[in-house]
Amino acid sequence: MAAPASTSIARFEQTFPTLTPAEIDRLRPFGAIRRYAAGEYLVETGKPGPGMFVLLSGHVAVTQRDGLGHVVPIVEYGLGQFLGEVGQLSGRVSQVDGKAEDEVETLLIPPDELRRLLVAEAELGERITRALILRRVSLIKSGVGGPTLIGSPNSADVVRLQGFLTRNGNPHHLIDPASDPEAANLIACYAPAANDLPLVISVDGTVLRNPSETALARTLGMIRIPERQTIYDVAVVGCGPAALATAVYAASEGLSVIVFDSRAYGGQAGASARIENYLGFPTGISGQALAGRAFVQAQKFGAEIMIPMEVKSLDCTRADGSFALEVDGGERIHARSVVIASGARYRRPAIENLQTFEGHGVWYWASPIEARLCAGEEVILVGGGNSAGQAAVFLSAHARKVRMMVRGKGLADSMSRYLIDRIEATPNIELATQTEIIALAGKRETGIERVRWRNRATGAEAEATIRNVFLFVGADPATSWLAGCGVEVDKDGFVITGARRAGNLPANGSALESSVPGVFAVGDVRSGSVKRVGGAIGEGAQVVQALHRYLAPAPTL
Repeated sequence: MAAPASTSIARFEQTFPTLTPAEIDRLRPFGAIRRYAAGEYLVETGKPGPGMFVLLSGHVAVTQRDGLGHVVPIVEYGLGQFLGEVGQLSGRVSQVDGKAEDEVETLLIPPDELRRLLVAEAELGERITRALILRRVSLIKSGVGGPTLIGSPNSADVVRLQGFLTRNGNPHHLIDPASDPEAANLIACYAPAANDLPLVISVDGTVLRNPSETALARTLGMIRIPERQTIYDVAVVGCGPAALATAVYAASEGLSVIVFDSRAYGGQAGASARIENYLGFPTGISGQALAGRAFVQAQKFGAEIMIPMEVKSLDCTRADGSFALEVDGGERIHARSVVIASGARYRRPAIENLQTFEGHGVWYWASPIEARLCAGEEVILVGGGNSAGQAAVFLSAHARKVRMMVRGKGLADSMSRYLIDRIEATPNIELATQTEIIALAGKRETGIERVRWRNRATGAEAEATIRNVFLFVGADPATSWLAGCGVEVDKDGFVITGARRAGNLPANGSALESSVPGVFAVGDVRSGSVKRVGGAIGEGAQVVQALHRYLAPAPTL
């Protein structure tokens, strides 16, 4: 259904605003004049963007294209309009082509100056930021540009790659060879073996056969190593709510910040369909939307965010007192302090053949991609925390029935009351307490076919034809990369901080500091944390004060 005309016009004007001559004059100190001849490209899809262009004369046609040569016009810019989207905040590769229609004069504002502009010019900065975000949203929703995935929508590897691109806000689209002759022909040429699928065709024509997320990210220009050889004030490991809060507050207060995550921004919270008890959002907000806003906000203040980039180890023994983090590829990044915010992963129950079906009917998150796979079917969801409750309510709008199973006697000890009420009011959610899955049957090639479960109190067993199981069971901390660095963890692997540490807390110490001075822990990875989005964000903000105290130069006598 089309939006009302007034809404459409308002959103268009927000997405493609026109600046007045006086407003352009306020931008001039942040940029430099650049001129382009007719037919010359200002930006090209897949190549790093030089920044934001403000048009002083001439016209620029902006189009979106994919690796199959499909080109879709987006908009034509004229005097007073600016060319760019949110990727220009960090110098990422362009998602569009921008071609001069005639002789063009522009004011080019590079990424570092663009970030400075957004802070220095509050009112203009707000309008520009909103436009940059809306443009990326429009590119994602268009479903025509970016890398092309070719494969069955029900393929486990298609789901894997779609989830990765979606969580990172990267435009892409999927073509099913069963209904598209062009896609079928490409498979015949490039994917003779079944395990070659899905194909991924990048915008420069590069063909990848069933790539890993890292290989795909490198091809798309998502991964980059910082060019400058410097020591950052703060290195943050993880990019969930706690990490993003640290990045926003630390960068906004003048600290140089670098953030790493092995998969996507948002962490577990980023996969939540709707968070309704977070302060300031009375109608709720999706985890992806909340994390996306914080992701842009952190970059606005200058935080460098490296995704996907996994931290392999931490070295706390450098002679100069700084820390070294070894990342994928063996590179070492140095920082004066470290914030551990690597979060926790849902636990794998002791079910035979469980790993065989991961990505083939066993899921640890519930996004629109997984919901599409179980439309009209019966599914099982295991877990009793808030994330499980949010997932159950979300899936109930797609699945015929959601069997929700918990090992305990109820939900009251682990779930917010509003979610319990929502579950009780949803007719196609059936809660089974003191119940656990004991067996999965099927084949890896085709996925789960049947599931068997048992009531722990009575011993009664039952079985049903079910193809999708969602697991939100407990959490194991992502702390294996800390092995050997001296950071103390508890018996379950969570980082011990503050008063929980062995010995006494120093007078100037922090409740969030680990056993290694200068290394802090926030969010789900910290021993004793409350495992809630609001708590994680609070800790991420709180730790910045401790960082300032630690990084402050020693007083001179």
